[in-house]
Amino acid sequence: MEHPENDQKYTGLTVNSGVAQPPSVNPYANKRPRRRPLPPASELVEGILKGELNALSRAVTLVESIAPDHYAIAQEVIEKCLPHSGHSRRIGITGVPGAGKSTSIDVFGLHVLRKGGKLAVLAIDPSSERTKGSILGDKTRMEKLSVQPGAFIRPSPSAGSLGGVARKTRETIVLCEAAGYDNIFVETVGVGQSETAVHSMVDFFLLIQIAGAGDELQGIKRGIMEMADGIVINKADGDNIGPAQLAQAQYRSALHLFPPTASGWQPEVLTYSGYYELGIGEVWDMIDRYFAFVDANGYFHRRRSEQARYWMYETIDEQLRNNFYNNPEISAALGAAEADVLANRRSSFAAATEVLARYWKMRQ
Repeated sequence: MEHPENDQKYTGLTVNSGVAQPPSVNPYANKRPRRRPLPPASELVEGILKGELNALSRAVTLVESIAPDHYAIAQEVIEKCLPHSGHSRRIGITGVPGAGKSTSIDVFGLHVLRKGGKLAVLAIDPSSERTKGSILGDKTRMEKLSVQPGAFIRPSPSAGSLGGVARKTRETIVLCEAAGYDNIFVETVGVGQSETAVHSMVDFFLLIQIAGAGDELQGIKRGIMEMADGIVINKADGDNIGPAQLAQAQYRSALHLFPPTASGWQPEVLTYSGYYELGIGEVWDMIDRYFAFVDANGYFHRRRSEQARYWMYETIDEQLRNNFYNNPEISAALGAAEADVLANRRSSFAAATEVLARYWKMRQ
């Protein structure tokens, strides 16, 4: 190619040769630091028993992980922390979306801390059925509680588990109790017919409702009310005080239609305002009365034993399911069976029966 600027008649013109094309990646950038190696279980347990948040957070991450090496360390940590657990009040909090669960936990938690306790909040965030992701934004609505030194807030994805309760929440409760937290709040993603798994891991089940959510017949239809130890009507402030009191009367009437509870406790219905912090003390006094009642009649320890048995069977189911789906031969058989079902060459039941028969034959 001819470059006229190089002609002799343009001797006064200076043309620089230019520079080479720079690399797309900065060669002077620091390399990404490698992840820290997994700590031994003894080191995590020692930190948890000292109340170190860093050790507790790392242990909870291992508990929630599905990696086999993480699972092995997590189980060892749980076994060593188990003798130091069981000395807390486990309170489950649920309610319809928008009822103010996170705001209520914020003010309830401050009330607990003012009384000299330590609080761990396990907030279960819904996971997307499409992307399997979760925002984990519950902590942002607990502005006052999240900055308190005596509070530990851990949002976790529901991961598609029944009732919106994360699969490893019970193990996380054990770790928090070993770290010295004497009050555990478990917040669910919202109320529904299957939103009951939290009831199998807590001592007191608090249902948060709002006025105008339906008449008393609508309340009766919700199976969640049968398990509630206490019902509170939130947003009882300003012009909403009257409707809140009306809802309180309707729920009290509805509770009379339910059979007696196993504990012998008669669930109470109260009103309060989480935003304006009205009636918080009365709600906590109700919880104190419940624990005094179940301690006196022995139901507290009996319920804890029943929960331990329930989670033993749940763990067996989980291990069997993982062993089945993680088997390479079964994975290949499932792919072939799925193709037959999608092509209408075989019914769903026949395909499932054949795969299960193959699995049991392998186990013999």
